[in-house]
Amino acid sequence: MIKIWGSKTPRSLRPIWMAEELEIEYELLPISPRSGETLTKEYTNLNPKQKIPFMEHEDFKLSESLAICKYLQNTFSSNNLFIPQTAQELAEEDEWCSFIYGELDETCLYVMRRHYDLTDIYGSAPNVVDACREYLKRQFLVIDKYLKNKKHLLDQGFGVADIFLVSCLDWAVFYEFELPKNIKMYKEKISERKAYKKAMEINYQN
Repeated sequence: MIKIWGSKTPRSLRPIWMAEELEIEYELLPISPRSGETLTKEYTNLNPKQKIPFMEHEDFKLSESLAICKYLQNTFSSNNLFIPQTAQELAEEDEWCSFIYGELDETCLYVMRRHYDLTDIYGSAPNVVDACREYLKRQFLVIDKYLKNKKHLLDQGFGVADIFLVSCLDWAVFYEFELPKNIKMYKEKISERKAYKKAMEINYQN
């Protein structure tokens, strides 16, 4: 049995969405960040980082949303998403995942979260938030140009890179970003996926 810990964040959405695409059975333990649930002795023994998401598969334990999604992708077969079969395909997927996680998530959106949603903890920093917004807009221009006449990031079809990008696009929309035309069309199409809709409902319930 797969156990997935975490809910209510874009990062926790990713492994839930992956599990739904793979149509595998899993148990969700919907703890949320900064609720105190990640600081308990029980959870800290599982994940000393005290972060979500976190996964258990039998005796194997894993944190970080990208690592979890890649593990699930390579452990369970599926006809619903593309799984790289060659070194070049894997490298291309890794390139997109690294770009999305490094440039969109960590460099922009999560920094904004600290000084936008969590000002009581990290303090207000309007200049930082404005700089993140401008930087993210620049990255969106790159992605928007690339996505012209494309349905997915990889020509082979929908995959983990799309899960990561759409989770960041949802996050950006929540922060009132206006998505460029091609990105908006791409997001709207992928948002029609059954697994996405179910994962969103599960992750953000209540």
